[in-house]
Amino acid sequence: MGDRISVEVVLKEGERFDDLERNHYRIIQNPEKFCFGMDAVLLSGFASVKSGEHAVDLGTGTGIIPILLKAKTQGKHFTGLEIQEESADMARRSVAANELSRDIDIVTGDLCVASKIFGASVFDVVTTNPPYMNDQHGLKNPAMQKAIARHEILCTLDDVVREGTKILKPGGRFYMVHRPRRLAEIFAVFEKYRLAPKRMKFVHPYIGREANMVLFECTRGGGAQVRVEAPLVIFEKPGVYTREITEIYGY
Repeated sequence: MGDRISVEVVLKEGERFDDLERNHYRIIQNPEKFCFGMDAVLLSGFASVKSGEHAVDLGTGTGIIPILLKAKTQGKHFTGLEIQEESADMARRSVAANELSRDIDIVTGDLCVASKIFGASVFDVVTTNPPYMNDQHGLKNPAMQKAIARHEILCTLDDVVREGTKILKPGGRFYMVHRPRRLAEIFAVFEKYRLAPKRMKFVHPYIGREANMVLFECTRGGGAQVRVEAPLVIFEKPGVYTREITEIYGY
């Protein structure tokens, strides 16, 4: 058995506990399988969950976004939906270790049928950090858990937006991080499901470099105006984060 790190919480072989630098929260990860990336942290800093609101994270992995949103926002309750039981199990143990079981639920299930799992129009906020690469993009990672997280093997962009829209209340907010190269496709899918983009923020590794991520806030219903916010730059120089990034991480 692994090392006992909290009451009733045990690390399994290959797992570790990482400090999230927020509210003393920690998260269980297995670097041989999959660890959360900066995109999840940036999405948690971009999303807004207001007092009394209920939020769900589609494809939550090990639960990083619900845990960070609990730390950063005034939301009432958070849910993570994850199809891979091993990841969902790590998420549940992280929630328990942080004593957040009343605030966060982790559900094992397929986001392609999220509206059947939860019902229609039930959440104020949906967040998602979906697989970025379709069958035409990139080499599939031989580790299946990583491949599922990065490639559209178990779900497509269409699935994510369709189900995210269905489970949102009218006027609810949908937050997503994705790749700029798929921007035309993303807007087409938003339009298909009548999800109205309201805010966009491009993320650049350095000043003068092309954007490698883009953050979206959309609403279910509403007008067609979208605000493109000032870009977010990750590094001042190699190995040195910009002040905005350090604030998002809470360093």
